[in-house]
Amino acid sequence: MVDTDSGWDGRGGRGQSGARGTRGGHAADAIPDGRVAAPDRRAALPDSRAAAPDRRAALPGRRVAAVSLVALAALATGCEPGTATGAQDASPPVRATQAAAPTAPVTEEDAKPRTAPPPSPSASTAPPAPAPDPTTARPAPEPSTAPPPRVLMRTGSESDRVRELQARLRQIGHFGRNPTGYYGSVTADAVRSFQAKRSLPVTGSTDEVTWQRLLAMTRVPTAAELRPPTERPVAAPDERCLKGRVLCISKNSRTLAWMIDGRVVSAMDVRFGSEYTPTREGVFEVFWKSRDHVSTLYDTPMPYALFFSGGQAVHYSADFAANGYGGASHGCVNVRDKKKVAALFDQVRTGDKVVVYW
Repeated sequence: MVDTDSGWDGRGGRGQSGARGTRGGHAADAIPDGRVAAPDRRAALPDSRAAAPDRRAALPGRRVAAVSLVALAALATGCEPGTATGAQDASPPVRATQAAAPTAPVTEEDAKPRTAPPPSPSASTAPPAPAPDPTTARPAPEPSTAPPPRVLMRTGSESDRVRELQARLRQIGHFGRNPTGYYGSVTADAVRSFQAKRSLPVTGSTDEVTWQRLLAMTRVPTAAELRPPTERPVAAPDERCLKGRVLCISKNSRTLAWMIDGRVVSAMDVRFGSEYTPTREGVFEVFWKSRDHVSTLYDTPMPYALFFSGGQAVHYSADFAANGYGGASHGCVNVRDKKKVAALFDQVRTGDKVVVYW
């Protein structure tokens, strides 16, 4: 096939007519903007490609030249996208990974790692507090290995020393009863009260420290203080008890005082009837004495009975001696000290006064 537009006859030479569409001028004159037309690369193609369909038949001559020029510009820039104004006007685009050029040359100092900037004048110039050295940290205090004070008396103890403890506590107002020699709940409460007031460990038991502190604050108890006649202090006598021979019985202190003309001859612990069988109060007289009496109503022994109001009498009670104030009588005045009530029975006469009061 012979390309009549280019003047190529298929034998590698130009036709007589020369370049396409020239009228006495150069082929570059036919390209707008003064751009030189790209050389015809088809001259280097082998003859076998001459049979390829001619695409330029569908394009105007000037457009084919412009397309060829754009293709050459793309090859010159390494296949990077360029501008549409021509190869010679397009500059290589800056790669996205290329950093902007520095505005000042890099010196030797700039190449070194920079240190932290100095603190501003307003910042504190005090050096930071040094971290505690784990090797010099103060060790935690070890628990005391001293043994606790030895306990001398505790709940359940019974001895003359307990009696002395109670007497000494009573001297300074911590024990409100007469000594009994038995370390019960009342004594433990008194010891706690003493320990708390003296800033001692409040245990209720009497250890060596508590005992020595108590000894330093009190005196040696007298015989009367160690062995008083009643568990509780005898109450101040009612004025009706101050004259004559009187059995002065206080429900408040739970004591009986045998008095002659205002003087206490003997005293003893007593208990009274329950809520349902109360002991009557008032002024009475002893109207009958029965040494080995047995109750006909309750069939119980009432030794050394001194009757003063109907079936109510002052007498010894084995139950009171065994169980204390945990029980009650059926209205009589019970005495738990058998020797004392026996001696009282011998001294009291029929007609002597009996005063029961609060």
